[in-house]
Amino acid sequence: MRSQIHFAFLRCLVLATGIFVLAFGSGCGTTRSAEVNNANADQESGGPIAVTVATAEARQVPAFIQATGSMVADETSNIAPKIAGKIANISVNVGQFVSRGAVIARIDDRDARLQLAASQANVKQAIAAVRQAEARLGLGPNGRFDESAIPEVRAANANYQQIQAELRQAEANEKRYRDLVETGDVSMVAYEQFRLARDTARARTQSAKEQLDAQINLARQSNQQIRSSEAAVEAARASVKIAEQAIADTVITAPFAGFISERQVAVGEFVSTATVVATLLRTNPIKIQIQIAEADIPAVSIGRGVTIEVDAYRDRRFSGTVIAVNPAVDAASRSAIVEASIENPDNLLRSGMFATARITKDGGSSGVFVPRTAIYNHLPTQSYRAFVLEEGIAKLRVVQLGMEEGDSIQIIVGLNADEVVATSNLDQLYEGAKVVF
Repeated sequence: MRSQIHFAFLRCLVLATGIFVLAFGSGCGTTRSAEVNNANADQESGGPIAVTVATAEARQVPAFIQATGSMVADETSNIAPKIAGKIANISVNVGQFVSRGAVIARIDDRDARLQLAASQANVKQAIAAVRQAEARLGLGPNGRFDESAIPEVRAANANYQQIQAELRQAEANEKRYRDLVETGDVSMVAYEQFRLARDTARARTQSAKEQLDAQINLARQSNQQIRSSEAAVEAARASVKIAEQAIADTVITAPFAGFISERQVAVGEFVSTATVVATLLRTNPIKIQIQIAEADIPAVSIGRGVTIEVDAYRDRRFSGTVIAVNPAVDAASRSAIVEASIENPDNLLRSGMFATARITKDGGSSGVFVPRTAIYNHLPTQSYRAFVLEEGIAKLRVVQLGMEEGDSIQIIVGLNADEVVATSNLDQLYEGAKVVF
């Protein structure tokens, strides 16, 4: 009886152990199968995509007036010679930059140099005439004129003084003998002799005075001749300066620094003072002439900021300021011309370029900006896309772009401020993709 009970117990134990083993083995197989399936799924999806991120920013967007215009040089000079002549040399070519005072061309100066030599000879001749006139008066070079020191004047004056002394003696004798005639002490015949001597002395004195005056006048005339000769010297020296200027004028120079845009003459060509030798442009700064509508005129004033874009440099913007507003409005187009000055140190902007300009004005609004690298151009749908990251998942957004500002771009529709966007590997992202950053 006891042996039957023991056998039954062993049988039950074996059955329980088998059931346990079967159950345990079945559970392990299910777990491993799930792990393999999950691994295969992860392998097919490629795992999370690594990206860099940025945060959409809210910025103040200025209001502006958009218009078109053309670039013009800040200064344009049609360079012409000061004198007529034959072109002997040209030193510049079209497109060349020249500094202020640089030689543009030279005119044959042989005639001008001959004229200079003649003028210099006239100066020497005029100086010799001055020295000759001074020698006549006994003066040294640059001597001071004194008419009483002139030898001829001194001799005439001495003769005059001597005759005056004789006249005084003759007058005294005549008076004394006239008194004696009245008292009867001297005869009338004797008195007549002294009266005749007095009258003769008076005549001689008058003649001597006239001779002295004549010598003085002659000396003054000679001195005036010196002044005239000195004036001739100054005139000759002025002719020398004119001749020197004529030689200097044969050299045609640049009035300011700039670029040669045209060269209209060749070596050997005869030019006049009306002939344009070359055209010079100052392009830094350069100006843009913008046509704005009549309604926008009150919003534009001198000093307003301006940005321009040209087709030649689509990835760049150039900045400047308004420098002039035309007070007149064109009656046909109902628009006014506004001029703005743009810095152009690298000469990227050229005269004649067509440009789109934006003139800032008062007011503005808030806009959302993200880096340019956060925008993906999806060519199949011709749309711009961005991916917003929420809890490690990429969310696709179709966006509408606005103005560019440096390395950022405005999002008009599609994103909100403070949202986190992906800025790399955008071509690998899709709606619902897992990301790591």
